[in-house]
Amino acid sequence: MRRALLLAGLAALALASSAAAFVPTDPLATNQWYLAEDHAFDTWAEPPTGLAPVKVAIVDSGVDDTLPDFKGRILDARSFVGGSPYIDTEGHGTFVAGVIAANLDGQGIVGIAYTAELLVAKVVKPDGTIPLDAEVAAIRWAADSGARVINLSLGGVRDPANRKRDTYSPAEAAAVAYAYAKGALVVAAVGNADEAYSTPWPYASYPAALPHVIGVSALTQSGNVPDYSDRDPYYNDISAPGSGIFSTFPSTLTALRPTCTDQGFSDCGSDDYRTPEGTSFAAPQVSAAAAVLFALDPSLTNGQVAAVLEHTADDVNAGTGCARCALLRDPLSGWGRLNVANAVAALSGPLPPVDKFETNDDAGTQAKTLWGGSQRFDATLDYYDDQVDVYRVALRKKQRLSASVAATWTGANVALELWRPGTKKVDEPATVRRLRAAQSTRQGARQHVGFVAPEAGWYYVEVKATSPGFGTYTLKLSKR
Repeated sequence: MRRALLLAGLAALALASSAAAFVPTDPLATNQWYLAEDHAFDTWAEPPTGLAPVKVAIVDSGVDDTLPDFKGRILDARSFVGGSPYIDTEGHGTFVAGVIAANLDGQGIVGIAYTAELLVAKVVKPDGTIPLDAEVAAIRWAADSGARVINLSLGGVRDPANRKRDTYSPAEAAAVAYAYAKGALVVAAVGNADEAYSTPWPYASYPAALPHVIGVSALTQSGNVPDYSDRDPYYNDISAPGSGIFSTFPSTLTALRPTCTDQGFSDCGSDDYRTPEGTSFAAPQVSAAAAVLFALDPSLTNGQVAAVLEHTADDVNAGTGCARCALLRDPLSGWGRLNVANAVAALSGPLPPVDKFETNDDAGTQAKTLWGGSQRFDATLDYYDDQVDVYRVALRKKQRLSASVAATWTGANVALELWRPGTKKVDEPATVRRLRAAQSTRQGARQHVGFVAPEAGWYYVEVKATSPGFGTYTLKLSKR
């Protein structure tokens, strides 16, 4: 299977105490233990009003729109594999949709972002497979439709040690970069080990392992990271509950258990969904939290929301139930457990800086073109989310380029490199041998490179974070 559903076997608002949190009146919300773990409603004593509409795309198996929990929630829907996007024979998409946006209406369950407007993109065929071209088209459609958040509870195996079974797709990467450039925050499950080659699996799946994607791992109710949740030192960004999640389920599937009371909900579903586990179900909690932040402050960028969510997470460690999780960021839980209340409180500022040049993550068409004889500007790097920035500059034959960079965060280490015309991708072995023109050689936050062009053409300036850290840097370029 090329892509698989990841199912295993405002700022003015003051932070209220959890004792003041409003309690949803939806009767089955008591089954949603993860709401308390996420601090989903701890900020408000009463449900907040005046929230801006936020479009959230669910790229999945479709959503059963006949369920009362989705009344008024689905803005648009399209199938990229034929059939109706409102027929969900897998149940996966309907489950994910309930976690994100089930109505706060006194019946059924409640979603964390219960005012979100859903864009439903069906990409799962009747046999359960996900064609890559369908996923790619769906991501682009969601971005063009104005999605601020795109949830991808699906993925393909990543294995940098064995390229024959690694499922990296340039088309998928380009679609994600396109969506990010359009302003969408992409959230993806890191993957489940039972869909890889060993348990636990040490690499996050694609698309979680792509630049500017929030990769989400799973936690159990005891606070542990289960073996089925993929590990990754770089691409596992944040964790959320993923075991024993309760949500909506297609009525046609729950009708197969006619004696079950909760028709339209997962406890009446198939065996895999009655006590489900998977990073698929952790990811939509993060997507919903992102939607809440956008609803409180629509001026936020996708990069700002990602940074707020990651850096307000609660650390996961031995004291919280995960004996194998080191303090601070670790490969099992990323930056830690999602905390919606902390994220909302962080909107009071200062907010993370905005990088207007993204997504300039490589040479070729991804690079940001800089015109003129001199430039001085600020941008950002993040060792885990945005390690490389690339800029394209035109040089005449024998023209001299002087480039310097100064990173501002504590303990920063950055590198500055210059690449010759014809470079398509920086830092690949073949490219390094043939096309690297100059590079800084020292360690630290300040770097400088001087170069005289042997030929006219477009050259590429690369700024790279070389050790963990994140923040703003200043780049200066001059030609003479």
